Amino acid sequence: MPSADVTPGADPTDPHGPAGSDLAGGALVVCVDVGSTFTKASLVDVARGCVVAAAEHPTTIATDVLDGYDACLADLVAHEPRAATAEVLACSSAGGGLRIAVVGNEALVTAEAGRRVALSSGGRVVAVVAVGGTGRGPEPDLETVLGHTSPPPDLVLLTGGTDGGNSEMLLAATQQVVEAGWAGPVVVAGNSEAADEVSRLLGDRPHVVADNVVPQIGVLRPEGARAAIREVFLRHVIGGKGLSSRDEGRSFQAMVRGATPDVVLTGVEVLAEEVGDLGDVVVVDVGGATTDVHSVVELDPETGGLGRDVVAPTPRTRTVEGDLGMRWSAVSTVEVAGLGFLAEQAAARASEPSYLPLTDADHDVDEAIARAATGLAVRRHAGRSAVVLGPGGRVVERSGVDLRKVGLVVVSGGVLRHGRAGVAARVLQGTIGTEAGRDGGWQLPEAPRVVVDSDYVLAAVGLLAEHSPVAARRLARSLLEGAADLRVTT
Repeated sequence: MPSADVTPGADPTDPHGPAGSDLAGGALVVCVDVGSTFTKASLVDVARGCVVAAAEHPTTIATDVLDGYDACLADLVAHEPRAATAEVLACSSAGGGLRIAVVGNEALVTAEAGRRVALSSGGRVVAVVAVGGTGRGPEPDLETVLGHTSPPPDLVLLTGGTDGGNSEMLLAATQQVVEAGWAGPVVVAGNSEAADEVSRLLGDRPHVVADNVVPQIGVLRPEGARAAIREVFLRHVIGGKGLSSRDEGRSFQAMVRGATPDVVLTGVEVLAEEVGDLGDVVVVDVGGATTDVHSVVELDPETGGLGRDVVAPTPRTRTVEGDLGMRWSAVSTVEVAGLGFLAEQAAARASEPSYLPLTDADHDVDEAIARAATGLAVRRHAGRSAVVLGPGGRVVERSGVDLRKVGLVVVSGGVLRHGRAGVAARVLQGTIGTEAGRDGGWQLPEAPRVVVDSDYVLAAVGLLAEHSPVAARRLARSLLEGAADLRVTT
């Protein structure tokens, strides 16, 4: 097995590192992200809130994902022998990650709310079915979505109705899920007064009842459903993907604390609390299969009120672009971006996801794909603003999340970690700066500080947030204090 690449982190004996702690001195934790392409591991000194060493290895889907983890651990142990006995916390997006089918009542209300919640929970939404219809054409057939999608969803998120409102549509949706032959896990997050009857209809199918995601029109409460989805992922999904056969999968299942995007969003939330005057935060993770954008912003009361949105906006937002990525999705990325001249190189990368650039020409292609994926993903997340003429005169209509005043942009992914000097500025060209969004009215970051998460700190922060919250906060601050940063103005 090839050796993992190991990167030394902060020296745990350095007197100039983070000082003082209310945690056990000298304790180490191995934080692992088992990704679709690479497995990354960080050895964290929880007392000091710093990364001692980081290692990575191609994810070993073809054999057992723990083989790749073992390679990472061996290199961490070579750097610091105590890593051999350190506690392990892991997250995973291997094997397609967490695939969620959302079933709701109305497309613009509960189905849309369910879609947002599924994304914020670390899921990849593979279908959204509004059983009440949209009025714009036929809905996808639920039996086809649940029984004939390849690969199939991992769970169903069932929403519908406000608390105390009409329960008929939620019960009808539940009945349709049952009649479609779905036997997998279900998270129910609809009208709370119908919860008992929904549970009766679901029978012995594994399911968790959470708080309603839309308890009243204009209110979105994702926390309960997000926690329930995490519970289902850990209890029913991660062990069922066949990612590890060691101990019948029990060893890997015991390591995993959540889906990688859910864990990273938790890390972003911690970081947002530590940035101080920098304000709003955006994280762009350019992966092999998807490009994820996470944002934590302060909502504008003039655009975030109940009068503007049937489903209220939330300060924490995540979008997943399943057609934008460096390897598995390289072909669709260049197609969507109109980079047909890179079709052959993109196909080569899709056929060999562990491909690594060796020459300047290879790096140029990787940077072009990353620049396209980043630009498209951030635009889809941010949306546009436009002045329109309404009955009361001119008004500004906005879609997406307004990122113009974002103070910090964090970028991550192998293309940035292993790229040539200045790669972040080249990848972000056309995405950040005062002129970037003018053509088309895109609400893009205008003058943020830009930090490269070269040690995959945010995943570690998310894993430590509940386990060692003080260490998580210190580690988040280290991303600001120790990482290289730059400004992209054009």
